[in-house]
Amino acid sequence: MKNFEKYTRQYFEAPQTGMKWTEKSYIDKAPRWCSVDLRDGNQALIIPMSLEEKLEFFKLLVKIGFKEIEIGFPASSETEYEFCRALIEQDLIPDDVAIQVLTQSREHIIAKTFEALKGSKNAIVHLYNSTSVAQREQVFRKSKQEIIDIAVYGAKLCKEYREKTEGNFRFEYSPESFTGTEPDFALEICNAVLDVWKPTAEDKVIINLPVTVSVSMPHVYANQVEYMCDNMKYRENVIVSLHPHNDRGCAVADSEMGLLAGADRIEGTLFGNGERTGNVDIVTLAMNMFSQGVDPELDFTDLPEITELYTRVTRMNVYDRQPYSGKLVFAAFSGSHQDAIAKGMKWREEKNCDHWTVPYLPIDPTDVGRVYEADVIRINSQSGKGGIGYILETKFGYNLPKKMREQFGYMVKSVSDHKHQELMPDEVFAIFKEHYVNITSPVKIGKTLFTQHEAEFEAKVAFEYNGAPVSAEATGNGRLDAVSNAVCAHLGINCSINTYTEHALAVGSKSEAVSYVEIVSAEGESFWGTGVHTDIVTSSIKAFISAVNNMLNK
Repeated sequence: MKNFEKYTRQYFEAPQTGMKWTEKSYIDKAPRWCSVDLRDGNQALIIPMSLEEKLEFFKLLVKIGFKEIEIGFPASSETEYEFCRALIEQDLIPDDVAIQVLTQSREHIIAKTFEALKGSKNAIVHLYNSTSVAQREQVFRKSKQEIIDIAVYGAKLCKEYREKTEGNFRFEYSPESFTGTEPDFALEICNAVLDVWKPTAEDKVIINLPVTVSVSMPHVYANQVEYMCDNMKYRENVIVSLHPHNDRGCAVADSEMGLLAGADRIEGTLFGNGERTGNVDIVTLAMNMFSQGVDPELDFTDLPEITELYTRVTRMNVYDRQPYSGKLVFAAFSGSHQDAIAKGMKWREEKNCDHWTVPYLPIDPTDVGRVYEADVIRINSQSGKGGIGYILETKFGYNLPKKMREQFGYMVKSVSDHKHQELMPDEVFAIFKEHYVNITSPVKIGKTLFTQHEAEFEAKVAFEYNGAPVSAEATGNGRLDAVSNAVCAHLGINCSINTYTEHALAVGSKSEAVSYVEIVSAEGESFWGTGVHTDIVTSSIKAFISAVNNMLNK
């Protein structure tokens, strides 16, 4: 690929750290979560949310369990300001939830910010300024000391306005573009801000280390985070926060490694909405913890409902393959995958398992509001007999014999292949009924009378053949065998019953019986039929006649 020479690494390695985070294999507790959907996410929308939509989204975030929610930049527009005031004046903020607002290091913006927050019971004022080499040189054209002066000036103003504004306020500082900043300078500017705010156990401060633009592999970021955590002043009274963007597709990895490296808090959005490639997806992060047996302390038990509201108010889509939340993430089209899932589900049922270990499904779809029949087994030309059989058994109550599942599976795959589309469960069932269940042409069974003679049964069978009434009789070692002998002899066909199974219909009417019959022609070709009736003998005869009709129709 041309022009790769114009690019160079824009990050700075942290001074030597112990890389203690590499000794951990998983995150053992939930971080503090902060949703930035209503600020960072909203500003990235083609059509930003209206006041009413932001209120609806805020209520959703509270319902999910977020205790810190960044609601906007109230000094930036009237809508942002009014939203902040509406939350406070209408008493919509629960006592255990803090709203967070963003501000630049300018007095008129800080003044407007505190005006918007007046009367807030629990608010976080988030101060930021850019610190990277690119921003210092190209945008601000200022020295390191001048950049520090901007941060310290804003920190002092925040402290000053807190003292004269009604409400309860905490502080957060972000060295924006942290990942393009020399780590020792990022540490210096953060410590300078901390020296102004002087955090205590009762008044902790958040230091946020944003991946404003992702420029390195995740382990480099983790080392930077560990360096900051190990060397930051007042560390016991500082909450280290991460705000990863997804330019390299590494936001989740950046977050997870950053938490291992000592961070305490994550800022992100539902489904990863945000500038450019977006923020870290908090749904994915939280569900990753959940799948490892750790309570994420957020409630995603109804992801379809959350997805619906999100797509409606943001006018954004959730990608079909988005982890945990996409429409297809639990779907199995591959025959081998379907077979493994079906067997895994049966194993769980047989063994009464305490832990989830089903192949190809990292979590139980029902834990996030999905359903097996609609979401897990999906039928197309790539599907196999296991998945198709699973659909018939779990949704419609038909447990096909193994050889019949295979024959029917090829039939369904052929239909899907010719249509060039996925088949829904009802369509699969319709194909099954049309080709196997209670087939009545050209042979339609009528009244059958049985007489038992010791070990034999005599059957007198009335039926129609191509619309003409017929009667026949024969003996056999059982009722079905007698009927088979009578019908085959009259029609002049040579076949034998090779397989017969039956069961009660598991779904729907509990009083109906299902029978499956396989007949084999003189040439060795196999034909199947299914009978359904309240009487088991009638059910078996209908299954046999269905198989005969399939042979005659061929």
